[in-house]
Amino acid sequence: MSKKMKVYIAGKITGLPDYKENFAEVEEKLIKEGHLVMNPAILPEGFPWEAYMPICYAMIDACDTVCMLGNWIDSKGARMEYVYAKKQGKVLMFEVEDTNEITDVHIEEK
Repeated sequence: MSKKMKVYIAGKITGLPDYKENFAEVEEKLIKEGHLVMNPAILPEGFPWEAYMPICYAMIDACDTVCMLGNWIDSKGARMEYVYAKKQGKVLMFEVEDTNEITDVHIEEK
């Protein structure tokens, strides 16, 4: 990942007490690599997840890349973000779960 990208982070939030820390860790790694990051974990808590989706889609629209965290498949919202990002032609990167390294990603283009 040498090119500076605008990256949206997608992953499981609902039901995880430490989701803010997980997202912040990935955000920090991406920023250190020189990327601009949209982190949905900064949104206020308390709304139903469906209320967040239009906001998240707008955040994805502002980015050229979506970083799918290792737990994304366990989240209905993150799976919806994946489908949306693919339809919008975004570059997708996938966190390698066993290494937890953001540099170890598979990049998939449309």
